[in-house]
Amino acid sequence: MFDQLSERLSAAVRNLTGKGRLSEENIKDTLRQVRLALLEADVALPVVKSFIERVRAKSIGEHISNSLTPGQALVKIIHRELVGLLGSEVVALDLRAQPPFIIFLAGLQGAGKTTSAAKLARRLMVQDKKKVMLVSVDVHRPAAILQLQTLAREIGCLHCQSSGDERPDDIMRRALEESRRAFADVLIVDTAGRLHIDDEMMRELVQLHSIAHPHETLFVVDSMAGQDAVNSARAFDQSLPLTGIILTKADGDAKGGVALSVREVTGKPIRFIGVGEKVDALELFHPDRMASRILGMGDVLTLVEEIEGKVNRDKAEKLARKIGRGKGFDLSDLRDQFEQMLNMGGMAKMLDKLPLPAGVNASALKDAANERQMRRQMAIIDSMTPGERRFPKTINGSRKRRIAAGSGLQVQDVNRLLKQHQQMEKMMKKMSGGGMQKMLRGLSGGRMPPGPR
Repeated sequence: MFDQLSERLSAAVRNLTGKGRLSEENIKDTLRQVRLALLEADVALPVVKSFIERVRAKSIGEHISNSLTPGQALVKIIHRELVGLLGSEVVALDLRAQPPFIIFLAGLQGAGKTTSAAKLARRLMVQDKKKVMLVSVDVHRPAAILQLQTLAREIGCLHCQSSGDERPDDIMRRALEESRRAFADVLIVDTAGRLHIDDEMMRELVQLHSIAHPHETLFVVDSMAGQDAVNSARAFDQSLPLTGIILTKADGDAKGGVALSVREVTGKPIRFIGVGEKVDALELFHPDRMASRILGMGDVLTLVEEIEGKVNRDKAEKLARKIGRGKGFDLSDLRDQFEQMLNMGGMAKMLDKLPLPAGVNASALKDAANERQMRRQMAIIDSMTPGERRFPKTINGSRKRRIAAGSGLQVQDVNRLLKQHQQMEKMMKKMSGGGMQKMLRGLSGGRMPPGPR
């Protein structure tokens, strides 16, 4: 998400190179390009107009410090306004209430309510150590009830049984009773959706809401739905007392306009953002970090948090000690690195959060580091003997043919993997003296990348 918008905004700001200060004349064309970039990203027209006016008003005559160029000064202003547009601050769930704390999820069919319910349940269980119960009142789609039951079993949380021949209000009352009897801390309610907004659905939701009296009413919106998502958000906000938004499918080809529009249109904060299909792919929404990602500044803080939560610390420390003793980086180590990256969602998601230098084609890097390619490389390593993994230089032509046949790939693929391993081994040897700081310094031209001012 935001790839096209980031590229367009970066190109627009580069037009100010060589200018001495920000003036109405020299930012006119730049703001026109920013406006077009936002419209192409499916940001709602009223939101674009007010955003551009705020940026223009704050840009004219802006004092530029010696450490900033006019382009950097405009980026600073745009970043500040983007943060304001996205909500300014993190709004986490306040779980300090008499249990069960009830979370009511609403939205259109296909927005991702059921998977979001499971992701949110897992997050509350793992990070907040809460006892969570899930219930589906979507009697119109028995498959959704079965899906939630399966997901509840997968993440190991409580589940209140329901079926398509029951009344939604009866399920809701039973879920409230069962959650109290089971001493659940949190009850998450997955409601019914439709392909479009209709009076019957809204009446059902309002009735269920009055029975549940939820502490949080979260609107689940598909980030790939464009202007339709903004219109539905407005309609739901008029019928239900929404307290926040969950933005789903942010890892897809969405242009990003929904994230920039829905907060402004409803006035409700984006609480969480879904970044993948796995049950752990739900992030707390940080407006300042998202604004940095939109402007190509990366999101190193979120990347660090993911590394701390998902990287196998024992394996990482063992590898560090091994390299520190000069024992080399073998193919088993390379396979471990692939596995760690896949656990974090793949290299493409990591690149989304890194501040890449100007002129670097992020899309090309992501294509080169796609998940499918990584799994093929793991299959090649799995086709090797333990000795071959430990001593790659022993892999001759006949061994390569055997390995290629065992993995279902070509000898050229084996050669490509061995070359990649050699390059990584060289990099690891360089790192053994100065650690990660040396590598980061090399990536950033001798200095750590600056964050937004």
